[in-house]
Amino acid sequence: MMMVSKIFSLLQFFTLFTITFASTEEATVFLKWKATFKNQNNSLLASWQPSSAACSGWYGVICFNGRVNRLNITNASVFGTLYDFPFSSHPFLEYFELSVNNLSGTIPPDIGNLTNLIYLDLSINQISGIIPPEIGSLSRLQTLHLADNHLIGPIPEEIGYLRSLIELDLSTNSLNGSIPPSLGNLNNLSYLYLYENHLSGPIPEEIGYLRSLTALALSSNSLNGSIPPSLGNLNNLTLLSLYENQLSGPIPSELVNIKNLKYLYLANNQLSSLIPSVLGNLKNLSDLRLSNNQLSGPILSELGNLKNLSILDLSNNQLSSLIPSVLGNLKNLSSLDLSNNQLIGSILSSFGNLRNLRTLFLGNNNLTTEGIPSFICNLTSLEVLNLSRINLKGKILQCLGNISGLRYVKMSHNNLSGELPPSICNLTSLEILDLGRNHIMGAIPQCFGNMSGHLEVLDMQHNNLSGILPTTFSIGSALRSFNLQGNKLEGKIPRSLENCQRLEVLDLGNNLLNDTFSMLLGTLRELRVLSLRSNKLHGPITTLGSEYMFLELRILDLSRNDFSKNLSTGPIPPSLGSLSSVESLDLSGNHLVGELPPQFASLTALEVLNLSYNHLEGCIPQGNQFHTFENNSYEGNDGLRGFPLSKGCGNHGHDSASEKTYAESALDEESNSEFLNDFWKAALMGDGTQNYDGKEKEAAKAKELQKKQQSHLENLPMEQDLISGTYRFSLWSLVGSLKNNSLNGSIPFSLRNLRNLSILSLNNNHLTTGYIPKEIGYLRALTYLHLNDNSLNGSIPTSFGNLNSLTIPYLHDNHLYGPIPEEIGYLWSSLHWHADLKHSKVWNLETLECLQVLTDHTSVVMSVLCWDQFLLSCSPDKTIKVWAANESGNLEVTYTNQEERADDCACSCTLIPPTRSITTGRK
Repeated sequence: MMMVSKIFSLLQFFTLFTITFASTEEATVFLKWKATFKNQNNSLLASWQPSSAACSGWYGVICFNGRVNRLNITNASVFGTLYDFPFSSHPFLEYFELSVNNLSGTIPPDIGNLTNLIYLDLSINQISGIIPPEIGSLSRLQTLHLADNHLIGPIPEEIGYLRSLIELDLSTNSLNGSIPPSLGNLNNLSYLYLYENHLSGPIPEEIGYLRSLTALALSSNSLNGSIPPSLGNLNNLTLLSLYENQLSGPIPSELVNIKNLKYLYLANNQLSSLIPSVLGNLKNLSDLRLSNNQLSGPILSELGNLKNLSILDLSNNQLSSLIPSVLGNLKNLSSLDLSNNQLIGSILSSFGNLRNLRTLFLGNNNLTTEGIPSFICNLTSLEVLNLSRINLKGKILQCLGNISGLRYVKMSHNNLSGELPPSICNLTSLEILDLGRNHIMGAIPQCFGNMSGHLEVLDMQHNNLSGILPTTFSIGSALRSFNLQGNKLEGKIPRSLENCQRLEVLDLGNNLLNDTFSMLLGTLRELRVLSLRSNKLHGPITTLGSEYMFLELRILDLSRNDFSKNLSTGPIPPSLGSLSSVESLDLSGNHLVGELPPQFASLTALEVLNLSYNHLEGCIPQGNQFHTFENNSYEGNDGLRGFPLSKGCGNHGHDSASEKTYAESALDEESNSEFLNDFWKAALMGDGTQNYDGKEKEAAKAKELQKKQQSHLENLPMEQDLISGTYRFSLWSLVGSLKNNSLNGSIPFSLRNLRNLSILSLNNNHLTTGYIPKEIGYLRALTYLHLNDNSLNGSIPTSFGNLNSLTIPYLHDNHLYGPIPEEIGYLWSSLHWHADLKHSKVWNLETLECLQVLTDHTSVVMSVLCWDQFLLSCSPDKTIKVWAANESGNLEVTYTNQEERADDCACSCTLIPPTRSITTGRK
């Protein structure tokens, strides 16, 4: 008995010694890892000391049987890497939680040594590189969170070996490639989050095998193909998020089998056909978003069965029918968006039952409502109301003033008449009021000035308003955009506008205002757009003569007034030359005299200049932007001389004839000025057809974008919905403002909202991450696309085939690879294609066979022009070659010519089939 007791005591000693030794060893290697941190004074890890064991009160360390079982230093401000983490020294580690820190570098393959690991969370760090395939060795792993990092490369197939996995979150990285079908082996998986990556290819059918899945989020990728019907097998699913991909085809009716589904997000894809009626059987559905697709046909009455529905968004489709009255039964609806469709009929009175409705978007449809329905006033929870472009007639309801929570009201582009009801002034939460382009008449109630404490955007342009402007703008005004152009307003510009220090757009053009130019407007330091054109303003253009005047001004339009009339002198003040950020300056149609101030040569941001029809004389300043303006900028000033006019300045300037080569074709000055005005107003306001969430942040976003449009621009904050809308966009200002900068990062998906965009120029920047987004294909009005001289990678998106107006895409000097999409074949009849083959790896020979052998050139190919069955290639070595397929199907050169100028070759080549004749040269 004594012997047994001694043996037991000896075992206890050795066990205690082993545990103590192990704990000490683990502490040692932890301290070595901590020594690599960049912030050694981390107070949270102050308990990690050599004098104590890791299991003796160390922060974030939990032990079991004397061995480290859990390391949880989430949100501990750790600045370091995982390179020196002792993976092999912790075989008993089960929980490894390092999220919300500043870890950088890659994930070492040694992580596969943690074979007992159950929980791994490295999310919200700065980790880069690939996901090591060794992670597939962690057979006990139940939770894998790597979200919000900078991971690249494909998802390893080896993750499919982790049969115990319950949660997999790889979202918000830069992962590419396809979704591995091996994920279908993860039978216990409950959450699968792969959203916000660069994944491509179809959704694997095998995802439908994951019967335990409750949440599937694959949104914001480049997935294509149809939605696999096998997803209907996921009968435990509550969230299905596939929005912002390139999915096509119909919505599969098999989704009706997902009886527990609460959130269905299929927006921003290319889905077509009808909305399946079986969706009406998903009785648990609370959020249904199908916007921005190509869905057609009627809004089905079966949707009225979804009594739990809180959000219904069918906007931006091709739906064409009456609005079914049963939608009025959805009494839990808080947001209804049917805008931008082809719906007909009237606004239904049953909508008056939707007492919980906070946002209502019906704009841009073919409705024929005679007036604003009175039941709108019963929707007392309403915050956002968009009834623009729906043929509304009649007067604005007095009772609208009773909906106290209204923050956004847009009823523009209708046929509203009558006077403005003073009750609108009761809307003390109102931030945006857009009644532009109607037939509203009468005076503006003076109480509108009192609303400036909360009203940010007031747009009543192009109505029949008369009388004087409100004069009671208060100190601390919130007003950012004030647009009353195109009315019949009289009197003076109120001096109280100087209280609107946040004002960014002031447009009072095309009225009957009779006043002098107010120097106080120069004190509005946030002002970007100032248009007073076509009024009765008179006297000299006086300024404060200060370098702090109009610090942020981009557009100044004082044209078609009577400035300097009946006064002895009226020169252009030299201080206007200090407006270093101005992009558009229009002083045309006045009575200005004297010479152009030489300070104008300092206006290096100027894109549009119109000084026509004044009484100016002397030499036109030279240099910088003044080489880009044509005769129409100066016509009607007989005393002006110098380039580009025929009258030279002799020794005082460059001779006009010698400078002719510097001139570039410019857009019409006045239309440019109007465009730039619209551009900044749209940036402030958006179109109001998106959800209102975040609208209060748009001022800060627009301000940041505008401030950074300088010569050393480094960031482009164009988050979703910053710029959108129905304003006319030719985007010439972006050509001049965003090229030749230092922009980095990726091209934002949100560019798809610029549906009327004609010119997009982001060339000569440092755009290095991500592919060319498929959303470029939404810009069907695009004629010129300049993405060259960046470091873009990936393939050319197939959505380029939608750009029917495109004439010149510049993609050269990037790292593009993969096939030229077959869809581009529809564009070649009018397309000059510029691609730098130096960086291209594979080309699709089924559409443009000639691209395989263009390396025959002595230097890189600058442009390619295809016509019929022939191809013309041009390169900077002044060589033009014509290519044709021989009998064996290979391409060979059939004609070679040397051009005088390389840029002639690169920019304007014409081709006639070699079987007739061949000509080259400038158009």
